Amino acid sequence: MVEIDKSISFDGRDIRLKIGLLAPQAGGAVLIQSGDTAVLVTATRSQGREGIDFLPLLVDYEERLYAGGKIPGGFLRREGRPPEKVTLTGRLIDRPLRPLFPSWLRDDIQVVATTVSMDEQVPPDVLAVTGASVAILLAKMPFYGPMAAVRVGLVGDDFIINPTYSEIKEGELDLVVAGSPDGVIMVEAGANQLPEQDIIEAIDFGYEAACDLIQAQREIMAELGIDLVVEERPSLDSALENFIRDRAQEPIRIILSRFEKDKTIRNAALDEVKANEVESAIAELPEDDPVKLAATANTKAIGNVFKDVTKKMMRKQILEDGVRVDGRKLDEVRPVSCRVGVLPSRVHGTGLFNRGLTQVLSAATLGTPGDAQDLGDDLHPQQDKRYLHHYNFPPFSVAETKPMRSPGRREIGHGALAERALLPVLPSKEDFPYVIRVVSEVLSSDGSTSMGSVCASTLALMDAGVPLSQPVSGAAMGLIKEGDEVRILTDIQAIEDFLGDMDFKVAGTDTGITALQMDMKIKGLPLDVIANAIRQAKPARLQILERMLATIDTPRKEMSPFAPRLLTLKIDPEFIGLVIGPGGKTIKAITEETGVKIDIEDDGTVTIAGNDSEKAQRAYNIVQGMTRKLNAGDVYVGRVTRIIPIGAFVEILPGKEGMIHISQLADYRVGKVEDELAVNDEVIVKVREIDNKGRINLTRLNIHPDEAVAAREALNK
Repeated sequence: MVEIDKSISFDGRDIRLKIGLLAPQAGGAVLIQSGDTAVLVTATRSQGREGIDFLPLLVDYEERLYAGGKIPGGFLRREGRPPEKVTLTGRLIDRPLRPLFPSWLRDDIQVVATTVSMDEQVPPDVLAVTGASVAILLAKMPFYGPMAAVRVGLVGDDFIINPTYSEIKEGELDLVVAGSPDGVIMVEAGANQLPEQDIIEAIDFGYEAACDLIQAQREIMAELGIDLVVEERPSLDSALENFIRDRAQEPIRIILSRFEKDKTIRNAALDEVKANEVESAIAELPEDDPVKLAATANTKAIGNVFKDVTKKMMRKQILEDGVRVDGRKLDEVRPVSCRVGVLPSRVHGTGLFNRGLTQVLSAATLGTPGDAQDLGDDLHPQQDKRYLHHYNFPPFSVAETKPMRSPGRREIGHGALAERALLPVLPSKEDFPYVIRVVSEVLSSDGSTSMGSVCASTLALMDAGVPLSQPVSGAAMGLIKEGDEVRILTDIQAIEDFLGDMDFKVAGTDTGITALQMDMKIKGLPLDVIANAIRQAKPARLQILERMLATIDTPRKEMSPFAPRLLTLKIDPEFIGLVIGPGGKTIKAITEETGVKIDIEDDGTVTIAGNDSEKAQRAYNIVQGMTRKLNAGDVYVGRVTRIIPIGAFVEILPGKEGMIHISQLADYRVGKVEDELAVNDEVIVKVREIDNKGRINLTRLNIHPDEAVAAREALNK
């Protein structure tokens, strides 16, 4: 292939596409680069497997530590299990690609994006998304592209394209927009409670930039002589399809028009129609009947056609009658109920959220700074996380049985979305030094469990006493689009997600939006439809929020008695080694004496955690005393700890001792130290000097009565 090097500029920030240089045996390959961040993206297609009735698309995203000039840790010194960020980026690439492949395509397709160079400024994820589109087009796959993605940031009052890591951190918005020639196809965003109109304008701004990248891809393909037109393969309008439609259409219509709110009852009724009206009827046909021969040749055809009929009947009912399968209006939210404190107080905080048949139980746990997640070997600037949100989706939540595995992409993605929705309202580390973990257990699923997790987790955090600046709620919006007819659905349930065209999750406070995630099953949407969905979500969010606040309106003032109590102090970093001691000896002695946990950060922040407040205060006093800078002339009330022939050692602060020489015990000659002092005696002393080795020399002489009174008052505070 001819080498092509094309550059597109956004406000002085270039994106370069290098084609024909790397991976010559891949179906298509491109090196996409911005700054020193470069991602190699390949797309390869192989012949479909027999019996596959879906698109077997596999998207892999990889990060190599050599890209940042790093050598992996651990015994093997090579990359191991992918971190969460890698999984989320793989999802980000997959989501806008999948709707752009023709529905009839069944070939195995694999997209591999590998970050091969990375600076500390440019995130690689949106580059990988755009690169995937280029690689697919180069591989000449059937694809309704080009597709491109950009990131939009908000710094001050200005939107910027593809902000740096620092601009994302300092800004109010982190929005990824992916677009196709037909409109916006994917949105992912975190925001600091931005108004709906600001979000809409940001999406519009991002889509305009994505269109520039789409045009660049068109120019490259024209230069290479690659045709972008995708020919539709006709659907099989066979005798089998007509047979199923004729027998199933009316029974399905009747079931959907009953407005059954329980999906298990509705699904059972549909399964009965399929078995009795379709499968049994086909079984009774003669062996040489074309319908029976077609059903035998393709065992999955009956299920696929039945699903298609159900989809069309559901959509027709919404478009023509404005009524959904459970009888709700298009903008109506299902019944909501909330509870807190569902589990015993050993669980620091719990929230139970029900919306229709969807039920999520969230549990909040408060930990110490040492419990923060170390992100370990990673190319990205963030080194640890103090807020962790995990999401579990067991099979019983949808009345299924299957093996329980480790979290998959979906679980990781939903947890990350809920985490992003709540981050803007969490207290700062300085105001609330706890590490927080929330686990959302989906106990029953009928659509929008991720937004259910946001609501349940807000309840759990407030129940745990976490001082949220504002509570967060969320709702999922759906879409039915047939030609120019469009209907936006509030609070979609499972069947509307499964048979609809859009899943648009919107989370936020009564002030503004904190998180968005939009996925499409069609080729794209114009901005006005997306804007209407965002606006329609607001009253739904506020209605849900009102119900949540009726359950618990402010964070609890008292935490669970089983949650750790934290005390923090700041010491001079030069004293960190003193507190830790040789081989950790000193800090180990303090923790053994008091039963607390002590975490020390590089900046000198010391956090003491313990369930016994008196013991925690004792550890606090010890560390404070050890690290307090003493001055000659300071007066203290101390305790004699031991006596030697030439003097006595006195603990003047917790963990800090000085010595009174025998000559400084009195203003007369002392024969024996024991004549003046005994172990455990209380004594008022003054710091005489601190020698060049840090040893503290004390005296009982020349202490003014006012100094002694002040020392006792300080001791009693």
